[in-house]
Amino acid sequence: MGTPTSSGSNRLTLYIIIALVLGVALGFILNGNYLATENAVVTSAEAKLKVLNQSIKSSTDTSSAAFKQLLAEKAEQATLKNSALASRDKKVEPFSLLADIFLRLIKMIVAPLVFTTLVVGVAKLGDIKSVGRIGGKTLLWFLSASLMSLLLGLVLVNLFKPGIAMNLPLPDLGEDTGIKKTALTLKEFLYHVFPTSVIDAMAKNEILQIVVFALFFGVATAAIGDMGKIVIKAFDAIAHVILKLTGYVMNFAPVAVFGAMTAVIAKQGIGILKTYSIFIGEFYLGLGILWLVLILAGGVFIGKRVLDLVRRIKEPTLLAFSTSSSEAAFPKTMTELERFGCKDKIVSFVLPLGYSFNLDGSMMYMTFASLFIAQSYGIQLDMGTQISMLLVLMLTSKGIAGVPRASLVVIAGTLATFNIPEAGLALLLGIDPLLDMGRSATNVVGNSIATAVVSKWEGELTPADS
Repeated sequence: MGTPTSSGSNRLTLYIIIALVLGVALGFILNGNYLATENAVVTSAEAKLKVLNQSIKSSTDTSSAAFKQLLAEKAEQATLKNSALASRDKKVEPFSLLADIFLRLIKMIVAPLVFTTLVVGVAKLGDIKSVGRIGGKTLLWFLSASLMSLLLGLVLVNLFKPGIAMNLPLPDLGEDTGIKKTALTLKEFLYHVFPTSVIDAMAKNEILQIVVFALFFGVATAAIGDMGKIVIKAFDAIAHVILKLTGYVMNFAPVAVFGAMTAVIAKQGIGILKTYSIFIGEFYLGLGILWLVLILAGGVFIGKRVLDLVRRIKEPTLLAFSTSSSEAAFPKTMTELERFGCKDKIVSFVLPLGYSFNLDGSMMYMTFASLFIAQSYGIQLDMGTQISMLLVLMLTSKGIAGVPRASLVVIAGTLATFNIPEAGLALLLGIDPLLDMGRSATNVVGNSIATAVVSKWEGELTPADS
């Protein structure tokens, strides 16, 4: 599918790494100078709000003038903080725009690329029996990987206990986190799976809904015989055009990486790393273990070639890491998997499904973060409750790829289900962009290994292109 040369690919990877380093350096400089005033106001307001909240909780007479004064001071500090945050966002907006424009261009490509390639993939499989067989193998791997990722998060958070060090008092029940929690109902889940309009699903980048329509469309295309071959040929040509377009868009990746990293570091600074160093360090250690487990699991089926696969997907993985978006890496991942030796019909079928059902990094984060919040408030959850939480996350996290800050949305709904204060999400808001980078990169690795394994199972894994 019009794959770029190896030297061109390596050059782009080098440019992305350079942009990453320059973005961190400039962000650090801006944080200490250009945004120093706003950062000082935010830090001061947060410290005062912490003291005020403790004073308010310890007050016994809620009708006294002193209590009303505390509430007034709390509102004043909250206004100061929000004003400083808005000013800070405005100042780094030019850098954020670089990343936002790139991500918009990628999202412009993702929906038609998923639709055309999946229709071609399903139609080339031939019949409903083949689709069912390969779909069954794919979902078996996805569910196993998801469960393993959730369990790993559960084990590590119980082993490390990163939340214990926070030692926070329970917050007000009505405290707003600014994150809308997901509705934990079968009805909402099914509505999120089955589209009322494929046009609406494409407009909103609802990947799971696009996948459902593409599966039906692909099976129907295969079923009408020779007439369907015209559709397959047309869609195959469109997919090639979109992949060519992807090559053009990818040239802007280093600029987007530079903007994204500058904005994150300028706003968060190195201080946020110190404050949450234990949690961040243990989460990234967990991701490292998850990568090792995924690579070993892949190695069981495809042998030493799994190391070559990891080497080949370094560029899409790095892109996902630096932009905090698995979607940004989707077209490039597709190209690299075909160069690795996976047949296009398997890649076109498995990879889009992975974006809805196989978000390994996000899965591990959900158990890790949910239990971290419980630990931070000193809430003891027995193992049975933790397993229940894991199973709830297993169900509610499917099809979240198109939802902004999807992991936080799902966590919010899960916390409410288990009576853990949703206000605890505020603990993660500051560092979520840093954690999202690792999650996104891990999702790319997990889906790439899944595609290679399913290709091997089907006997469709050929020697790699040079």
